[in-house]
Amino acid sequence: MSTGRALLVVDVQPTFCEGGALAVDGGNAVAERVAEFVRGHRGDYDLVVTTQDWHIDPGAHFSDTPDFIDSWPPHGVAGTPEAELHPALADLNADVAVKKGAYEAAYSGFEGTDAEGRSLAEILTAAAVADVDVVGIAESHCVKETALDALDQHLNTRVFTDLTVPVSPQQGEAARAELAAAGVVLLRSEELG
Repeated sequence: MSTGRALLVVDVQPTFCEGGALAVDGGNAVAERVAEFVRGHRGDYDLVVTTQDWHIDPGAHFSDTPDFIDSWPPHGVAGTPEAELHPALADLNADVAVKKGAYEAAYSGFEGTDAEGRSLAEILTAAAVADVDVVGIAESHCVKETALDALDQHLNTRVFTDLTVPVSPQQGEAARAELAAAGVVLLRSEELG
């Protein structure tokens, strides 16, 4: 029986923070808050997993004239400093690192693999994980898609709304409504006590 809990730290990378190629306002602050949360709650988790956009040639996902819906400026380019984990997470000591989007868009962490080629679903199953908490960047895109895919894997899924940030307030509101309607539990991390 699966009883474990995992923390999924989604795409907390400089490329999505202020100064990055696809910056989200508040990204650096979220990186700091995630790092602080993990320092205080590492013992609550059987597994801590990071995901990273790690684009090599994602096709139409990259564009010189992006529509910011299906196409974006180049970001999270594999092997660049912007694609590494945010410096705030330097002492995170994640159990598993999942990289996604080498040759596709890949919004969800469940579309990525670890260094051994295991999918996120395989990693969580092997660790007997039943519950996941999702944090990171951006709430309206990769955090939302990762949380929805976690639900599809029959995992009890929570998103900590203070440990993520949307691309825009309107998109954040829409994402939270979609997540709640699907059955994701939305709460602030301090509600854990």
